[in-house]
Amino acid sequence: MSPIRRYSATTFAALSVPNYRLYLYGQSVSLVGTWMQMAAQAWLVLTLTHSATTLGLIVALQTLPVLLLAPYGGLVADRVDKRKATIVAQSLMGLQALALGLLTVTHSVHVWEVGALAVVLGVNNAFEGPARQSFMLELVGGEHLRNAVSLNSTMVNVARVVGPGIGGLMIAAFGSGWCFLLNAVSFIAVISSLLRMDPSQLEPVTPTPRAKGQLRDGLRYVRSVPRLAVPLAMMAIVGCLTYEFQVSLPYMAQHGLHAGSAAYGFMTASMGLGAVISGLVVASRGRTGIRALVASCLAFGAAMVLATVAPTLIFELLALVLVGAASISFMSQANATIQLSAAPEMRGRVMSLWFVAFQGSTPVGGPIVGAVMGAYGARVGLGLGAAACFAAALAGALAVRRIRDRARTELTGEALLRSEDTVAA
Repeated sequence: MSPIRRYSATTFAALSVPNYRLYLYGQSVSLVGTWMQMAAQAWLVLTLTHSATTLGLIVALQTLPVLLLAPYGGLVADRVDKRKATIVAQSLMGLQALALGLLTVTHSVHVWEVGALAVVLGVNNAFEGPARQSFMLELVGGEHLRNAVSLNSTMVNVARVVGPGIGGLMIAAFGSGWCFLLNAVSFIAVISSLLRMDPSQLEPVTPTPRAKGQLRDGLRYVRSVPRLAVPLAMMAIVGCLTYEFQVSLPYMAQHGLHAGSAAYGFMTASMGLGAVISGLVVASRGRTGIRALVASCLAFGAAMVLATVAPTLIFELLALVLVGAASISFMSQANATIQLSAAPEMRGRVMSLWFVAFQGSTPVGGPIVGAVMGAYGARVGLGLGAAACFAAALAGALAVRRIRDRARTELTGEALLRSEDTVAA
């Protein structure tokens, strides 16, 4: 086999699973629509209010249900058929996009309606996210999980390149409403792909029977496994203050760089381009574990520093390519580390905590970043994201050191016990 074919076979190994090919196709179409909606919603709120703080609050309303309900959503995912649960949730997401689109194209939309529909979407995400994330292992098995997670991340960021770019042009030409309507139509693809899967080729986990205290059991389990607790804590820090790009990028475009909606679309697309390149590299040779996660978190922080100080739009676009590359490396490594370390019967609850750390932290971080940017400028908000990355990397490095020291202490203790046993014998 030639080196190119060998590299391709390694990079796209999960595509050998027919059900995963269906899943990837459906998600790729739907996610283009999702990124269009995210860009259009942010621009719509800024157009209606001209306030970064209000934009942060809308994002918080969309993610607050994840913070409050995702742990229960994870428990539900452990109890039910994850594929069927994802189908129901995706259908409801399509209806939410349709409602927002109709309100916008009829010029009857108000900020409170955008906020109310954001809450509806957030409640849905709290149940859909854990089910979809934990379904991945059933879909591809442990052999291809790391590769599938990296390809998923790459797919998300291909959509990030295409979706906001199309969205920015459509906003300029037709208005935000048509982005929402096209997103509603895009859900047909993902629902169809899930319905067409061959259930006999899945590797379903036996549903967890109902019992008292299962949420507490999940939390205790995560605390007892450092390979789960440390990545989740790092993602909570970074998710809270760095991944607030729905707030920081449009405000940076308008007030930091004094550019329009098309520039905002290109900024988001630049991040996606870097993430696609990085995602393919991670898919072929990515690593898991806390040490690899610390290194990628440091790289993420360094890239955010460049985005903070970029003096012009061109330099900002180049910096955001690096931000996208570093962010996807960090996200993919954390996700794969957690999924591979979680017990099958706990995976829904564990991935719900991942979802809380990644998106559920936004109700706290979104308003903070929005308020900081409104008070001190767009660049200070991006700098806050860089500082969060460095803080998370430091916390991860200290955790690695504690784990190593504890292991040495235990080994030394075992050696002393063996020595005493030998003397006694």
